Amino acid sequence: MILADPHASEAFGARLASVLGPGDVVTLSGPLGAGKTSIARGLLAALGLQGEAPSPSFAIVQPYAPPEVRMPVLHIDLYRIEEPDEITELGLDDAADDSVLLVEWPERAPGWWPDALRLGLEMLPDGTRRLTADVPAGWKDRWQQI
Repeated sequence: MILADPHASEAFGARLASVLGPGDVVTLSGPLGAGKTSIARGLLAALGLQGEAPSPSFAIVQPYAPPEVRMPVLHIDLYRIEEPDEITELGLDDAADDSVLLVEWPERAPGWWPDALRLGLEMLPDGTRRLTADVPAGWKDRWQQI
């Protein structure tokens, strides 16, 4: 899928939000500036967040909970994680059952979320972004709705 600009990335995030539920994990891979946070912002806005969602680069985990959004979401940015063991300290296992996990830079945590919807973004020479998806079995029907 080609995303023409940040608005298209946010619109994709909004469509994705329409099929999410607690316990879902979505990972976003791609270089700096590829649009990972734009997708996250669109998703969070569609879930009811007022205002712009900050990038969680420094906080690592940015939680959102009702009534701010219609379901709990943890927006996670693993860019600053240097060792996979550091992820255990974040306590994500406890939140995974009742929250949506939206994970940027998942390659810093290999093997952590095997059933995640894995999205990749690539910057193209014309300034657009190519979105690719690795859609696990549990996502097949929902992916068709996006």
